[in-house]
Amino acid sequence: MRFRRTHRAAPTPAAPGPESVEVHPRLLHIGDGLCSTLTITGYPREVAPGWLEPLLTYPGRLDVSLHIEPVPSVVAADRLRKQLARLESGLRADHEHGRLPDLGAETAAEDAHDLAARIARGQAKLFRVAIYLTVYAFTAEELHDACAEVRALAASLLLDARPVAFRQLQGWISALPLAYDNLAMRRGFDTPALAAAFPFTSPDLSAPLGPTTVLYGANAASASLVAWDRFAQPNHNSTIMACSGAGKSYLAKLEALRSLYQGVEVAVIDPEDEYARLCETTGGAYLHLGATEVRLNPFDLPQRDHGDGDPLTRRSLFLHTLVAVMLGEPLDKGGKAALDRAIIATYKKARITFDERTWTRTPPLMKDLAAALARDEDPKAKEVAAGLAPYITGTHRHLFDGHTTTRPDSHLIVFSLRDLPEELKAVGTLLTLDAIWRRVSNPADRRPRLVVVDEAWLLMREPEGAKFLLKMAKAARKHWAGLSVVTQDAADLLGSDLGQAIVANSTTQILLRQAPQAIDRVADAFRLSDGERQLLLSAEPGFGLLTADAGAARVAFHVIASPFEHATVTSNPRELADLPAAHPIEEETL
Repeated sequence: MRFRRTHRAAPTPAAPGPESVEVHPRLLHIGDGLCSTLTITGYPREVAPGWLEPLLTYPGRLDVSLHIEPVPSVVAADRLRKQLARLESGLRADHEHGRLPDLGAETAAEDAHDLAARIARGQAKLFRVAIYLTVYAFTAEELHDACAEVRALAASLLLDARPVAFRQLQGWISALPLAYDNLAMRRGFDTPALAAAFPFTSPDLSAPLGPTTVLYGANAASASLVAWDRFAQPNHNSTIMACSGAGKSYLAKLEALRSLYQGVEVAVIDPEDEYARLCETTGGAYLHLGATEVRLNPFDLPQRDHGDGDPLTRRSLFLHTLVAVMLGEPLDKGGKAALDRAIIATYKKARITFDERTWTRTPPLMKDLAAALARDEDPKAKEVAAGLAPYITGTHRHLFDGHTTTRPDSHLIVFSLRDLPEELKAVGTLLTLDAIWRRVSNPADRRPRLVVVDEAWLLMREPEGAKFLLKMAKAARKHWAGLSVVTQDAADLLGSDLGQAIVANSTTQILLRQAPQAIDRVADAFRLSDGERQLLLSAEPGFGLLTADAGAARVAFHVIASPFEHATVTSNPRELADLPAAHPIEEETL
C-alpha cells in the first residue's frame, strides 16, 4: 500500500485595510463608511504660525495630509526666473494695450521678486507642497454636510478646498500615512510659510519661538503641542506651584533636561536628591552640601575684578543676609552695626582690602567673624556672637569649619541639600544660591542659564532669604538667566508680599494640581475661571495650566516625555527599582 502525504498551505494573514473599496466620482465606499477627499487649490498671501490648527482640531473625523518635496536652489531660481518673466510679460502687454492692471499679477510679481532675492542670498528655500483633506461619514447626507463644513472652515482661513472628482481613490491613497502623493497637486512654498504650517504652536498661547524653545507637553484641548521659550519673554523667570505628588519636580527636571539639549547651562538646588539620576545621565556635577569635606565659604572673593562693582562690599552685604537667616530673625539697627564692624575687621585681619591684588589671599572663615564679634565691647555684638555659636563650635559647625572645597564647572550643576539637617536647609539653600549667582553674574562668561530652586518654601519662610530670592528674580534677566521657583506651598508663597513679588516677576507661571485648602488663594491670584479651578482640583499628575503675560495668555496641557526622558526624570520608587544604575545619554539620539 502506498501512502501519499498532502501539504496544506498555511492561511494567508489578512492584510490591514478595509474589506472592500467602491469607487464613485466624488466619494468612496470603504467598508461600512464613506469618505471624500478634498485638495487645497488656493492659499492666502500671508499666513500666521499654526494656520492649519483649525483644520487639525476639527471635531469630526478628518485626515489632514501634507506632502513636502524640497526643490533644489538652482532649479528653484530657474523656475522663479521663468515665472517672473511670464508675469512681467503679461503686465507689460496689459500696459501696452491700455487694459486695467491685473492686481493679482502685480502682487504675484512682487512676491516672486522677493522670494528670488531671498533664495539667492540663502535666506530661504523653495518646496512643493500638497495638502489633502479626507472627510469620513456613515451616510451620503452626513458626508455631504461634513464636506460643506470643512470647505467653509477652509474658506475662513482663505483656503480654497475642492473635491478631486473622478480621482477619489488616488486622493484617499494620498491622504494615507504612506508618504505617497498619487495626485501631485502641489503649490510652491517658501521656508517661513511651510514652517508656519506645522502645528507646533498652541492657538491659546502666542509667543515667539527661539533657539531655546522647550516643549512642555500636549495641549489638553487640541492636537497641538505647547512649546515655550522663556528667554524670549520680558523676563526669563517662572514659578511652578502644585501640591505634593502633582508632578512639579518631574516637570522641572524635564524642562532642565530639554534646556540642556538647547545649550542652556542649568544649576539646581535639590533638597531631596531627586536630580541625582538626571545629573548622572547627563554627566553633570553633583555636590552633597553637608557631606564630609564639602563646604562653601561665604567669605570667598573673586580672583579678579570683572568690572561689575565692588566685590568686597557685595560680600559684606551678603554676609548680613546670611547671618540673619542663621539667627532665624532679622537684626535690629544695633546688631547690624555690630555685624558690619565685625565683617570689616575680619577681612582686615586676613589682609584683604578693596585692592584687587589682595583678593587672592586666603579668605577668613565664619569662626573669624565670631571672634571679631566676641572682641567687640558692644553688647549687641555679644548677642550676635552667641547666636552664631552653634555654627562655630556646636552641632552645625560642619558647614562652616573650613574653606571652600570645590568650585564646580559644568553644563549641569546640582547642589544636594539632603545631607543637611532640617534646621540648616534654609542656610544651605542661601549659600548655594549665592554660589550660583556669583557664577551667573560673571560678565566675563555670558550664556543662557537656568537656575532651578526646588522646594523654594525652605528659603521663603525666612524673610531675609525671601528678599535674596526676590533680588535674584529681579536681576536675573540682566545676566541672561532664568529663575525657576518650584514650591508645593502655593498659599504660603502667595500669602506674603515677597512671594507675590516673586510671582509678579515671573512671566511664566505653571499651575498643576492644587490642594482644596489653597485653591481659593490661587484662583484669586491668577484670576482662574470656574473650569480652570475645577481642572486644577481634579488634575492627574502632569496635567496643569500654563499662564503668561499676567494671565492674558493661558493654555491647559499635559506633560509628555519619551521613554528615555521618563526614565531619566522619574522619581517613582517602583519604576526606579526596575531601572539600571547608569543610563548614559548617548543611548538616545537627541
